[in-house]
Amino acid sequence: MENVYNETVQILKKYNIVANKNLGQNFLIDDEVINIIIDGANIKQDDLVIEIGPGLGTLTSRLIKKAGKVLAIEIDEKMVNVLKNRFNQVSNLEVLQEDILKVELNKKIEESGLKTAKVVANLPYYITTPIIMKLLEDNLNLESITVMVQKEVADRLTCKPGERNCGAITYAVYYYSSSETITKVPKEAFIPSPEVTSEVIKLNLRKDEIVKVNNKQILFKLVKNSFMQRRKTISNSLMNTGYWENKQDLIKTLEKLLINPKARAEELTLEQFASIANELQK
Repeated sequence: MENVYNETVQILKKYNIVANKNLGQNFLIDDEVINIIIDGANIKQDDLVIEIGPGLGTLTSRLIKKAGKVLAIEIDEKMVNVLKNRFNQVSNLEVLQEDILKVELNKKIEESGLKTAKVVANLPYYITTPIIMKLLEDNLNLESITVMVQKEVADRLTCKPGERNCGAITYAVYYYSSSETITKVPKEAFIPSPEVTSEVIKLNLRKDEIVKVNNKQILFKLVKNSFMQRRKTISNSLMNTGYWENKQDLIKTLEKLLINPKARAEELTLEQFASIANELQK
């Protein structure tokens, strides 16, 4: 930790940088955590690694030694300048100043010519969910996503549908990937220290669909609407989707599928939501 800490302090001083709270910047200074992230991501020489929000390049410096190529996507111009100066002699690193939500990642993956692509990142906590959803929904040719996120968010991302901590995003993550927890990360592993505990998780993208659904948009609209009013029964919350003319028709649909109309969103499995979506397509 001492070496990474000293290195980070020196870089911050050299470039006169103060962490930007608006961009959720907290700099990782724990060597052991960095090694665990690298090991957990299982990076190989024929991998393209996409790093989102590389900041000062602490994780980047390890990734470039393991991967065939690293694509570092950073929105902060100050950080981009640090990365370009720090790694100006590195041939397998591309630094892209851009908002990750606007990048055509499949194009970048295809251009790399490498066998597999993996995301490895210490994500900005204020925008974790949109980034995760983009990575999952954009049909990217990804093998895995290894990211550090706020522990509270990690709990929702890694639990199973129907478990206590689940939310709408739980169902989406479970549909697209299998998840695992890599390690917990204390506040002291960063400067400045965030107000929350962090966790490194890994999402392994599924090659085959876990449920058969005719229309993913309908499926996830059902899930989203159910969790927007999660204290309501499923027969009440699903009326807001506009798919049924009246509540009696909705209840008939649920009963036909052997789903309790008085159940709440977190009590339904992904398969049950999929059966509702498929029923609507008939």
